[in-house]
Amino acid sequence: MRRHLLAFLFAALLLVSAGTASAEEQKELNFGIISTESSQNLRTLWDPFLADMSKALGMKVNAFFASDYAGIIEGMRFKKVDISWVGNKGAMVMVDRAGGEVFAQTTDTDGNDGYWSYIVARKDSGIKNIDDMFARAKDLSFSNGDPNSTSGFLVPGYYVFAKNGKDPKKIFKRVVSSNHEANALAVANGQVDVATFNNEGMARLMITSPEKAKKLAVIWKSPTIPSDPLVWRTDLSDATKKKIADFIFSYGVTGPNVERERKILTNLAWGPFKKSDNSQLLPLRQLELFREKMKVEASDMSAAEKSAKIAEIDAKLATLAKAAK
Repeated sequence: MRRHLLAFLFAALLLVSAGTASAEEQKELNFGIISTESSQNLRTLWDPFLADMSKALGMKVNAFFASDYAGIIEGMRFKKVDISWVGNKGAMVMVDRAGGEVFAQTTDTDGNDGYWSYIVARKDSGIKNIDDMFARAKDLSFSNGDPNSTSGFLVPGYYVFAKNGKDPKKIFKRVVSSNHEANALAVANGQVDVATFNNEGMARLMITSPEKAKKLAVIWKSPTIPSDPLVWRTDLSDATKKKIADFIFSYGVTGPNVERERKILTNLAWGPFKKSDNSQLLPLRQLELFREKMKVEASDMSAAEKSAKIAEIDAKLATLAKAAK
């Protein structure tokens, strides 16, 4: 009996020790940042924010710049990224496949929690709207966004192309893809004729390269997109999550350095952060399914196969509609 009691106590001690170890505070935090523009530009904008975060959390916060969304997503999946700023589409993949969870949402400098996807052309191109673009498409080059980008790919892919029955790869003379800043600069420099972009990128470009921004004309603007989320790893300790949340939701809102912090956020084209969760992603999940449904309806599948696929998509849409209520 005594032997069993000792064994039980020893096992309990191991569990307590394991719990204590898992609850130990992190010594460093890796913050994933989408390279929507050159890393040098981003570092200039982000360093002051990350320095403040390091000081507030009492730990080193490292910038983890990735050349594409996949790099950030895989970074979180393999625990190389602890927290990340990412678009809604990238966040969907993080939540579904990389152990991520939405906990905050960005706002713009006016406090709006939405932003807009753009199609841009040069002001001197004569392209005034997407009808002009489609009419001249066979002679135009187009730069699309990263396939995991919300404003650079998913939203224009649905509203501009899928809803008009157009496939960029089939209608344009040449199609390439890049990040937001590279797309805008390629148009401004005459390397491509039209490209995807967004209003947040435009605001930053007005700061970093105003002479280039002035050469751009917005020929299409999307419906409002929910602002980008911040995503953290679900397996971060509660203590670490609390420290992050306390910093994020007070930054530029309270404390003795509010004016300086608001200026740092303004340089990032942001206002203070709002609380959020995975439900923020529901409209984009619906949008992706609608786009998939349109592809199926336009495909050359057999009638039976098409009907089954559409029924499957409709069931998923119905589930999302219930979750959105």
